[in-house]
Amino acid sequence: MGIIQAALVGAMGTLKDSWQEFYVCESIPADVLCVRGKRQLGKHSSNKGSNENVITDGSTIVVHEGQAMIMVDQGCVIEIATQPGIYEYRTGTAPSIFSSTFGAGLKNTFKEMWDRIKHGGDAAKDQRIYYFNMKEIMDNKFGTQNPVPFRMAYADLGRSFTVGVRCNGTYSYKIADPVLFYANVCGNVSGSYTRSDIDSQLRSEFIDVLQPAFGNISASGIRYDELPGRQREVKEAISKELVNEWKERRGIVIEKVAINSATISEADTKRIQEYEDRAWNTNPTNAAATLIEAQAAAIQNAANNPNGAAMGLFGMNMAQQAGGFNAQNLFAMGNQQGAVGASTAPQAQPAPAPAPAQPQAPAGDTWTCSCGTVNSKKFCSECGNPKPAPITADGWTCSDCGTVNKGKFCSECGKPKPAGAPQYRCDKCGWEPADPFNPPKFCEECGDPFNDNDIIK
Repeated sequence: MGIIQAALVGAMGTLKDSWQEFYVCESIPADVLCVRGKRQLGKHSSNKGSNENVITDGSTIVVHEGQAMIMVDQGCVIEIATQPGIYEYRTGTAPSIFSSTFGAGLKNTFKEMWDRIKHGGDAAKDQRIYYFNMKEIMDNKFGTQNPVPFRMAYADLGRSFTVGVRCNGTYSYKIADPVLFYANVCGNVSGSYTRSDIDSQLRSEFIDVLQPAFGNISASGIRYDELPGRQREVKEAISKELVNEWKERRGIVIEKVAINSATISEADTKRIQEYEDRAWNTNPTNAAATLIEAQAAAIQNAANNPNGAAMGLFGMNMAQQAGGFNAQNLFAMGNQQGAVGASTAPQAQPAPAPAPAQPQAPAGDTWTCSCGTVNSKKFCSECGNPKPAPITADGWTCSDCGTVNKGKFCSECGKPKPAGAPQYRCDKCGWEPADPFNPPKFCEECGDPFNDNDIIK
């Protein structure tokens, strides 16, 4: 009786599963991430009582916008569709008599029937269709229970602070790889897999990566109070930290991150403000403005001095004299540094480049007469000759006849050239520089170096 009953059940089941099905998924709710596909049966459909785990070859599957579909046969993903359209199921494992050739379809149906009889009348296969929500999963709220360390760098002041930031906001994500999500998250669910099944885990991991993400954000110079307006930078920093656990392991990616508020403790706020005030006063001009403000406040408070306003002002003057600085001195220092109105500490100015070396004049304002006497006045104390005219680039002027010469002797009276700075002329080509007393290192005509051999005595 068992074999006969198995044959009857197998035959009836095979015939029921020979009907080709039509699969379509209505709009997936926002809180559903994955749902198993169900065949569509009309009110007068004859395809009733068939096995849910058998999909007949030739069945039609519809994929809508914002959806993705995978086909699972015997536990393995055999097909994936991420574009909207109509798809036909063809695996050869669930034959139908309604094939293109009736004889071939009938033959395959009898093979399927015999296989079921061997398994006691049941289908020895498992075939499923899953639809995935590919839309953006929004409004995932988060908030930090404990302060998250955030390093604030003041590049212009050469100082940084570590503060504790409390923040809250929302983020959104979406499924980027349905196969990874199916294999590592939802699996072969019998109904649907909702966001409530995973949201608490995602939220915990999101908050855990805030500290390293904030470290990357602060390194780029963004302050904690700028976080609400830097959604793109915040998203990129958090996505970078979550790429291994979310994208590569679960097929999920961050879409947007919106921080509603970011605050620090009163102690951190006071510490930063005090440092900013001190840094402001490292500039002499700013310090002068602060001093004037303090002096004005002191004058107003002097009237409340129990010993009289005069005693209050006297004490203020004593304090100013002891300090060694007043507003005028500070303003003068600021003007010298060119820092009027600057709001940061004066930067060290680079040392000026050394001036080009100039020819050194002989010690003292002296000159040597043609008789060999060294004099400091206009006439020689030994022979009475006048002080020779200075030698210029145009030559030297003879003190006897007034002729301007460039050679060793006066071309008019033969008097020798007076002692002075050496005059140069190239001994190779005869080229004379524009300033023969300060020649270049090399001749511009032949390239010969200027040295003592080029001196015209």
